[in-house]
Amino acid sequence: MKNISVLITTRQMPNPSPSISIAYPEVLLPHLPVVQHSLNTQIRNELNQLLIDQNYYDPSLVELLVYFEIKTNERDLLSLTLVAYSFTGGAHGMTVVRPLTFDTQTGKKYSLHNLLGSKDFEEPISNHIRKKIEEWHVDLLDPPFTEIRRDQDFYLADNSLVIYFQLYEITPYVWGFPYFPIALKDIEYLIPSESPLQRFLPFL
Repeated sequence: MKNISVLITTRQMPNPSPSISIAYPEVLLPHLPVVQHSLNTQIRNELNQLLIDQNYYDPSLVELLVYFEIKTNERDLLSLTLVAYSFTGGAHGMTVVRPLTFDTQTGKKYSLHNLLGSKDFEEPISNHIRKKIEEWHVDLLDPPFTEIRRDQDFYLADNSLVIYFQLYEITPYVWGFPYFPIALKDIEYLIPSESPLQRFLPFL
């Protein structure tokens, strides 16, 4: 498998005020125009929904900052996050991190169960997380964490599957976003033969 990455440029939406900044990624794949269109359409659709959820159209909006982070861009896989912070008043603003993972040869978007869905992965992945919660003395909300969702938020980075939770999903606000990286080599037995994660296993 060649170590193939795609070119990513940054697009900036026109900002109606100095307190609003919206940057998002655009994929350049001139040799695959249909895939390029599909990827960028999916990214913009997710961005639009994120703007709605983060009060972009709300007249009470005071501040909005949107940017992206590339987590993995190799072996025909692109994994990124869209990050949005909004403030409409009160004690503090609210941040949301939305993940997107694509096959850059087909334009297919992957959820967690697409990558690990041929087996019952929720319990073993949750066991990894519970162990880390105990080791790191993570404060949990009530009721405490028991098991991940089948469509739990994730991204790929540094040959790891990173499971994470939104603010207030399992921890108090002060803990921010709880991230739990799991090395792919530790869950190789969970990865189906047809999963794109197989592209990474020979390189571990």
